[in-house]
Amino acid sequence: MAWKNDTRIHEFILLGLSSRPFIQKILFVNFLAMYLVILVANFLIILATVVDKKLHTPMYFFLKNLSFVDICYSSSTIPRMLRDLLSAKKTISFEECVAQMYISISLGLTECVLLAVMAYDRYIAICFPLHYFTIISPSTCIKIATGAWICGFLSPVGQIILTWSVDLCGHNKINHFICEIPEILSLGCGNVAVVEFVLFVVSVLILVIPVSFIIITYIKIIRAILKISTLAGRKKALSTCGSHVIVVTLFYGSAMATYMKPKSETSPDKDKFIGIFYIIVTPLLNPLVYTLRNKEVKSVLKLYWIKQQQIDHRAVQQPHRS
Repeated sequence: MAWKNDTRIHEFILLGLSSRPFIQKILFVNFLAMYLVILVANFLIILATVVDKKLHTPMYFFLKNLSFVDICYSSSTIPRMLRDLLSAKKTISFEECVAQMYISISLGLTECVLLAVMAYDRYIAICFPLHYFTIISPSTCIKIATGAWICGFLSPVGQIILTWSVDLCGHNKINHFICEIPEILSLGCGNVAVVEFVLFVVSVLILVIPVSFIIITYIKIIRAILKISTLAGRKKALSTCGSHVIVVTLFYGSAMATYMKPKSETSPDKDKFIGIFYIIVTPLLNPLVYTLRNKEVKSVLKLYWIKQQQIDHRAVQQPHRS
């Protein structure tokens, strides 16, 4: 890797969201609460799809993977951000900055692929219902999910190498709360236009291809839904797709706002706001959107809660009987 130009830089300074201690404490409390909700809500979805056999279907298999990605994705950045909010010294080592960038981008790309796969899953379920379990078999699900994870962790390698090949000339103050490609490039000196252009083209391809696939898929899905004769059938088909459309819009909208905007429109404050949106808000809304709009998941979690209460009640009563 061509990092020889940056050997003088051993750490970066993250300027963060605010320099005011009072504001930092407020942000810490709010972000900590959101992070805990992300962990608990996504864990509950994984739990529901594991314990109940009725949810052992391709759709919930991919939803389980999405929830796991959201847990890992938020955990790759939020704990560090929370620590910095309570710390006077907001430094991050060169190696940690590279690792954070790679892991967060890899998990983000994995989610991109999974969202496209979930769109394809809904397309097969609605347009070819009789052949659904033949086309989307359990072995096919495992292969697709494995491919999504491999693709996610291999795709950003070139971007990371290209980003860190830029000469930073000793600049180490990052006007953000995490290490992001646009922020690192903004520290570069000399002619970085070629690197920026290549990374822009790569980002466009990585984001536009899945989005185009999802749009084409949902055009076909809508056509198929309109052909359903009964109103109840159309409502059921739309409800299964509605939550996925919301998640796709939130995730891809914020990602495109970060990686596909012209450099002339770059604003540190705006970039930080967008960063909060796709790092915290999207992983927070994903499980809420799916559980609040999904009666099956809610019923499974409710039954599981009732069973746990009954088990706890028996455990309390048993010593008294003995």
